[in-house]
Amino acid sequence: MPLPLDKLGVEYPEKVATIDAARARAYAAATNDDNDAYTSGRLVPPVFAVVPAFEVVGEVGAEVIPPENLLSLVHGEQDIHLHRPLVPGMTLHSRATMHSVRAGGSGTRLITRVVSTDDAGELVAEQFFTIFLRGLTDATSAGPDKPDHDFPEDVRGTPVGEVTIHVDDDQTFRYRDASGDMNPIHVDDEIARSVGLPGKILHGLCTMAMTSQAVITTVAGGDPARLRRLAVRFAANVLPGNDVVTTIYDAGGADGRTHYAFEATSAGATVIKNGWAEVGAPVPG
Repeated sequence: MPLPLDKLGVEYPEKVATIDAARARAYAAATNDDNDAYTSGRLVPPVFAVVPAFEVVGEVGAEVIPPENLLSLVHGEQDIHLHRPLVPGMTLHSRATMHSVRAGGSGTRLITRVVSTDDAGELVAEQFFTIFLRGLTDATSAGPDKPDHDFPEDVRGTPVGEVTIHVDDDQTFRYRDASGDMNPIHVDDEIARSVGLPGKILHGLCTMAMTSQAVITTVAGGDPARLRRLAVRFAANVLPGNDVVTTIYDAGGADGRTHYAFEATSAGATVIKNGWAEVGAPVPG
C-alpha cells in the first residue's frame, strides 16, 4: 500500500506543551549530562526539543503509514535546528507536516517537519524526523529535499576532540521515564529479542543527546545556547553497559557559525553517522 501523497504539505493541528523544569532536569540526568546550565534550571537540553513534538509526529504517522508497515519502522535520522535555546517554563506550539517521501530498493523514508513557536509566535525550533519503513518498496518519491547533513570525508584530517560517555545498565529505564518514549524494546529483553534484537537497546535519541553533550563540551565552551543545529543518522544499536564515543571534526563555517562533522561508535560499531553540528554566538532564551 503506497503512502498518501495528497497529505504532503498538509499542516496538522498544533500541539501545545509547556516545558516542565523538573522534567527537563530529569531528561539531562537520564542522558548522563551534568552541565550546570541544566542542573541549575537555566536551560533545557537541546535534544529535549523532540519531547513536545512527539505527539504531533505520531499523529502524522498514524494517518499516513500503512498499518502493515508499523512494526517495520525505525527512526532513521533526526535534524534539529534551534533558533532559540529551550528554557524551563517555555510554552511550545508545535505543528507538523508530511514533508517528503523518498522511495528506495529496501524501503521508504518518510520525513515529517515540525515547527515549534513560543506564545508570541516566535520561531524556537524546526525539526526533521526521518522514519525508515523497511520493505515498503512500492512508494513514490515526492516533496522537497530535507536539509543535507552528509559527512564530508575530507574533514577526517581535522579532528578536534573525542568524548566518551558510558551507558549505564539502567539508562534505558531512566530515559523512558524522562522522555515518555515507552517502546518496550528499550526495557524488556524478551520483547527486544522477539523482534530480532540482541536484547534491550538504548533509545536512539538518548544516543543523540550524548553526542550533543560531546559537541557542547568540546566546541561550544560548555554553553548549550551556542548550539544552533544538531543532525544525525542512526546507524546501529547501542547496548547498555557499553560506551558511546563521539569523535568531532572541524568542517569550516559560514554565516557566523562554525560547522562540525561527527561520528559515534559503541562496542566497535559506528552507531551515529552523518553527524552535523553548527555552533554560533549564544542566543538569548
